[in-house]
Amino acid sequence: MRKLIYGINLSLDGCCDHTKFSGGDDILDYFRELLEGVDLIIYGRKTYDLMVPFWPEVAQTQSLNEAGNAFAKVFANLQRVVVSNSINNVDDEQTIIIRDNLKEEIIRLKQLPGKAISTGGVELPARLIEWDLVDEFHMVVHPVIVGEGRRLFTEISLPECLGLKLGASNTLNSGCVALRYERI
Repeated sequence: MRKLIYGINLSLDGCCDHTKFSGGDDILDYFRELLEGVDLIIYGRKTYDLMVPFWPEVAQTQSLNEAGNAFAKVFANLQRVVVSNSINNVDDEQTIIIRDNLKEEIIRLKQLPGKAISTGGVELPARLIEWDLVDEFHMVVHPVIVGEGRRLFTEISLPECLGLKLGASNTLNSGCVALRYERI
């Protein structure tokens, strides 16, 4: 069965609002390497709107620096799923929409052959974690305390504590710490 991998940036105080801190080339490189091991990404509407069409357009224009362009190339080649009841269609031939039976659809996608699946954002991953569908967690902790903004996992409701084990840690040049946790 394919792994479902959750990746996110957050501040030291748990803020996951990307507008509250900045990323560097090493963060783009970290997430590019992560995406090189997947062939499908699943986002909710808010995260999807942040990522598409921005990154596919950068892949075409190569309008950023080397790290941004490299990330964009990898991202643009992935198949995409957007989970939404408000989107009727997408102008992206690599994207399909899931509206209903989310848990069953994710289980079906995990059972298909292929590389791992990636997800990001806040609300959708919280549901996937509640359903015990996320296999790996990649957290990039930025060395800042922002004091405000959306916090990670405030909407999650688990019947019991979810045990994880540290699979890897890496201090990036920017001072961010990349942590990979796996389910026990």
